[in-house]
Amino acid sequence: MELEKYVDKLPEPKILKPKRTICGKKHYSIVMKEILQKLHRDLPPTKLWGYEGSYPGPTIEVQKDEPITVTWINDLPTYEHLLPVDTTIHGAEPPNPPVRTVVHLHGGHVPPVSDGFPEAWFTNSNSQVGPDFKTNTYCYPNIQPSTCLWYHDHAVGITRLNVYAGLAGFYIIRDKQEKELKLPKGKYEIPLVIQDKAINDDGSLYYPSEPEPPVPDVFPSIVPEFFGNIIVVNGKAWPYVEVEPRLYRLRLLNGSNSRFYTLQFDASDGKRPDWVQIGTDGGLLENPVNITELTLAPAERADVLVDFTGLEGLEFILTNSAPIPFPNGEGPDENTGQIMKFKIGTTVSDYRNNTIPQKLVEVKRLDPDSARKVRDLTLVETTDEFDRLMLLLTGQLWTDPITENPLLNTAEIWRFINLTPDTHPIHLHLVQFQILERRPFNVDYYNATGEILFTGPSRYPDSNERGWKDTVRANPGEITSIIACFKDFTGVYPWHCHILEHEDHEMMRPYRVVKETNKITDFLKK
Repeated sequence: MELEKYVDKLPEPKILKPKRTICGKKHYSIVMKEILQKLHRDLPPTKLWGYEGSYPGPTIEVQKDEPITVTWINDLPTYEHLLPVDTTIHGAEPPNPPVRTVVHLHGGHVPPVSDGFPEAWFTNSNSQVGPDFKTNTYCYPNIQPSTCLWYHDHAVGITRLNVYAGLAGFYIIRDKQEKELKLPKGKYEIPLVIQDKAINDDGSLYYPSEPEPPVPDVFPSIVPEFFGNIIVVNGKAWPYVEVEPRLYRLRLLNGSNSRFYTLQFDASDGKRPDWVQIGTDGGLLENPVNITELTLAPAERADVLVDFTGLEGLEFILTNSAPIPFPNGEGPDENTGQIMKFKIGTTVSDYRNNTIPQKLVEVKRLDPDSARKVRDLTLVETTDEFDRLMLLLTGQLWTDPITENPLLNTAEIWRFINLTPDTHPIHLHLVQFQILERRPFNVDYYNATGEILFTGPSRYPDSNERGWKDTVRANPGEITSIIACFKDFTGVYPWHCHILEHEDHEMMRPYRVVKETNKITDFLKK
């Protein structure tokens, strides 16, 4: 079915208000349920799963250092998933129920019980729970700078299906420093979650039941990646938004399962809007960075200012040029190469907060010399028992013993050695980190000897990556180095590729933050 583009107005997710206050903390109760929602004017309503009755879910706005609690309530169908479940992959095997949820605040600095651990899932009415389930009421301390996070499902073995079904929403932290910058706000601040979908003629979601060619004796079977042919922004296919000829703030999120986006404004009447990036996954940059295009891997966010001044009456399409798979696949077609349209009006109703700051915030750099440990962590391709492609971290499965045990309140350097042909967005729970460098190396030599032979100089992160990050693009044939400080909380957290099909099929590992033990005390206790 061919859908006409730019006929639906961009929806803006509602701001969720707390239901009450418990022990001095604002409390939210958020229900996950099945909904019907039109994704396009010419489509029948699509059956989706949403938070609080909407896709995407409502935006949660909080203030720094003001903790909140959230009770996540599963009111989804009990026995049948909306999409095909592969019961041969870990976590989805019987007797685990096909419909399970657990919510992860992506980028949140939270205790492990509130992290949304993949095995801490729960079903409708909590009638069945996973082996690591403790509670479905989470505490979010909000002890991090102003930033745009997002919440989404993280149930082991079916994360790709639950997020694709609609379980995702924005979580925005505000602070005093952000307020003092007088950035565009209110109707001049627009959150945009970009996802790709495939939709049947009857309006239902399509998700493949098996790869091509099919896998013998496995149906449904997981696919290596999923790429839809319809681009959906805030729950509408190829929407448009009407803006005034002034400065706007866009909070961009790549919420797709596998698709990367390289975003650019097309020219109209020989002109393009000027835009600068002011923030990354974990907060504001030190200074605005001029950009002409912006690449976002799955789960990456960008905080940008776009200036439509002097462009009265023009229309601009936000386009995408990223290949699939990234970075060496085929480019997008006419449909997936277009995201949404901006229609510029002729008058400005409010000129306040209409200037790009020259200086943003101080980003304290982590000192590589202070790192207690350097870890070399490989990204590898292999096959499973059905001869299906399977991606692994350090050659290990999710269920293998934990091998990464950083000490509380210490910094470590993690070097991701990518031996695969594709870029992987690597996400660490708990921490925001900084990218140190990327450096090319000889993959064949490493595979033959296990030794690193560099083939070129180090490349520092791009200017718009030099802030706090929780997801990093690890490119093929490169070693990507990050540094993180593991502070405030001990316990077990995941780290994984955020291509959701990879994550669900073993490209995920646990790590444990531990306290340093007192050897004398331990000896006396024996």
